[in-house]
Amino acid sequence: MNISPVEELFTLFNETALILQEELACSYLEALAETGENLFQGAILQEELSELTVKRLKKQYSELKLDQFSNEDLRKAFQLVILKGMKENVQPNHQMTPDSIGMLFGYLVEKFIKKPAFRLLDPAVGTGNLLTTVLNHSNKQISAVGVEIDDILIKLAYVNANLQGHPIQFFNQDSLESLFIEPVDSVIADLPIGYYPNDIRAADYQLKSDKGHSYSHHLFIEQSVRHTNPGGYLFFLVPNGLFESEQAAALHEYIKEHVYIQGLLQLPTSIFKNKNSAKSILILQKNGEGIQPPKQALLVNLPSLSNAYEMDKMLTKMEKWFQENKG
Repeated sequence: MNISPVEELFTLFNETALILQEELACSYLEALAETGENLFQGAILQEELSELTVKRLKKQYSELKLDQFSNEDLRKAFQLVILKGMKENVQPNHQMTPDSIGMLFGYLVEKFIKKPAFRLLDPAVGTGNLLTTVLNHSNKQISAVGVEIDDILIKLAYVNANLQGHPIQFFNQDSLESLFIEPVDSVIADLPIGYYPNDIRAADYQLKSDKGHSYSHHLFIEQSVRHTNPGGYLFFLVPNGLFESEQAAALHEYIKEHVYIQGLLQLPTSIFKNKNSAKSILILQKNGEGIQPPKQALLVNLPSLSNAYEMDKMLTKMEKWFQENKG
């Protein structure tokens, strides 16, 4: 029976994480970060393990050589074990961006950004899955930065990046606090949707709400624009009702003032649990000297991503738009 590389890696990550989870009495996701770090360092770093456990782990680690696997195999396998861990300990903010969406982000970043080398920020990096998908689908020299408030998620992102050999700079902090990073040429983000609890911090933003809490996804857009160079592109996964909420008027004003809408790709509802959670990819370009809006924005209603014929037709249509507007 042929086992795929992703299955081989999944088994290794999963079995060694289970051994560590039991021995260290920690959560599965914490144990997964530990085993990933061991694999990357080529050593067993936990000093409190019994001799028998160290032997078991050494045996399992020696059975696979990581450099025999592609970055995409490593990313997919690591993503699957993280998903397993998240199912056991579900928290609403621990959602992973689906692969098909990550690949679309990768395609868009490649099409819009013509520079051979650029800086890329993901201010809601989570486990690093979206960011490493984009890096794996690019032939360009990308210097990447990820920011994440959750300790476990950022540890997983760091291990994920190490296993794939991506030198990403990570910051473990609230992305809406001051970010001490150099400006970037592009931003990608699966925006955290909801209210931002820190009203004092929100007051520093143009998109703060006049009453009650502000929308964190609005503040994330503003923070991202602040840290982008003039002419830089921003790609956001946003709820379909982004421009229809009670705080939408302020967002319209902000967008008119600071960025050009380059495109809006509505994703097929079939990839979401229900119609209410359906999302789109919003593409913005920061204003700057000599930056012109597109003749017309790229507005696309994507068919089911598994319908190859319809997807081909849509990609041809998009290619034509790129030639006319970005040629």
